Amino acid sequence: MTKNTPAQPPADHPNVQFGKIGVIISNLGTPDATDYWPMRRYLNEFLSDQRVIDYPRWKWQPLLQLIILTKRPFSSGTAYKTIWNEGRNESPLLTTTRDQCDALRDRLTALHGDQIEVDFCMRYGNPATSHVIEKMRSKGCDRILFFPLYPQYAAATTATANDETFRTLMKLNWQPAIRTVPAYFDDPMYIQALANSVETAYRALKTKPDILVTSYHGMPKRYLAEGDPYHCQCLKTTRLLREKLGWLESDISVTFQSQFGPEEWLQPYTVEEVARLAKVGKKHLAIMAPAFSTDCLETLEEIKEEIKDSFIAAGGEEFTYIPCLNDTVDHIDMMVEIVQNELMGWIPKL
Repeated sequence: MTKNTPAQPPADHPNVQFGKIGVIISNLGTPDATDYWPMRRYLNEFLSDQRVIDYPRWKWQPLLQLIILTKRPFSSGTAYKTIWNEGRNESPLLTTTRDQCDALRDRLTALHGDQIEVDFCMRYGNPATSHVIEKMRSKGCDRILFFPLYPQYAAATTATANDETFRTLMKLNWQPAIRTVPAYFDDPMYIQALANSVETAYRALKTKPDILVTSYHGMPKRYLAEGDPYHCQCLKTTRLLREKLGWLESDISVTFQSQFGPEEWLQPYTVEEVARLAKVGKKHLAIMAPAFSTDCLETLEEIKEEIKDSFIAAGGEEFTYIPCLNDTVDHIDMMVEIVQNELMGWIPKL
């Protein structure tokens, strides 16, 4: 008898596989293409999520469907075209998330053989969470570790990714056991990986930047007052990074990007702060995005183009972007360590 076969099943017993462990890494999502309808489908799914936009549906949906989604797919599609992976006809986020998944799978297979299945999903777009969970289940995974790739917890990222997983379980007669990976904003290996990326980037420069800006994705300030821990976790990540680097407080700053809508969001806003820094004499600026596990539109287009333009227009001279951790060895090492910790009791830690 193997783990995947029931003992002496009757002849008419359905073919049910079980006994394996699944690991799913989850990222935000991506449109399937840059033209109008794929962009509209993606934006509609994203902006209809009440974890992202929590206005009453009766108020928000008419505005979204009749105004925003008639125009925004064109501008968003234009932005995506500037970073699109033409060779694979997909977004860089999809390319890199797949690369992360492949690297993680190779490492876990080397440690645990074929006991663990590794795959990835997107909260919005494809591959859909429900599809990947069903694929895992068909391969015999009766235990699944769901790993949202968001170092800092936010309801609009971590929570909605978990929500989609639980909604999928609600439709299953035989649910696999599920564990979710918590935020890892202060994980020592994550902080070390960030520090290594900064030191690597700085060694390649002729002169040290005047300041390092850590730019996090923004959220309405109201969410902080309502108990979302995201802001506090961002601040702690940057503080721990500064301490790991052995820097002064004046060497690094925290900002927030990607504001949307009329509300006040977490401040300072990155696009405004880099201009202010240029005006007060910070002519060489380095910037990184610790909340993003993978380079995407917000880093490759917003930071490297819009935010850079703001800095240069205000008198800045040298702008250095430090890439996300992506599929670097340090990042994959961290992911393997987190996965093994979270799988304790299901597998022996090696």
